[in-house]
Amino acid sequence: MRRSFPSWFAERIDELAYFSRVLRREREPSMYGDSESGLPPDRLYSKRDGEEALKMAEVVTSVARKLLEEVRSGS
Repeated sequence: MRRSFPSWFAERIDELAYFSRVLRREREPSMYGDSESGLPPDRLYSKRDGEEALKMAEVVTSVARKLLEEVRSGS
């Protein structure tokens, strides 16, 4: 499957998959809090946590945008 992507993208698949797993796992508690402990999202996460999540999302978005542009241009 990796061979169907440009080499620059294939080299980043593991990184993108890791970011995707982290962001998916944290999505629900970051929106709704933790029902078991009764903590709201703002007590579960720090500003730094949010900054790290934003960085991951920006990398994923940037790489996906570059791949889409390449596909659209036929490169």
